[in-house]
Amino acid sequence: MATLEELTQRVAAAVGNDSGLGRSFKVDLRGEGFIHIDGGTVTNEDKPADLTVSISQKDLKALGAGELNPMTAVITGRLKVSDMGLAMSLQPQMQALFSRLA
Repeated sequence: MATLEELTQRVAAAVGNDSGLGRSFKVDLRGEGFIHIDGGTVTNEDKPADLTVSISQKDLKALGAGELNPMTAVITGRLKVSDMGLAMSLQPQMQALFSRLA
């Protein structure tokens, strides 16, 4: 399993100059830390975001690799989102970002 620093560096590389999300986005790695994305800025700060996703690092990797269905993950509690409507509208962009982390 990657360290939080390694994962953050991979996210920053995947995001580049702009995440393409158009909103701030926070990944809560359930006790392993946070990754906050706002445009092209990626930090480990636990600050407010338009959308917060709570997921374990293992499940994040499986989601990115296409081994975990996002709806199944939500239904089983492996993935929690702060705003389901926003998450659904950003799903293609989030999947593209997560796939670069797998």
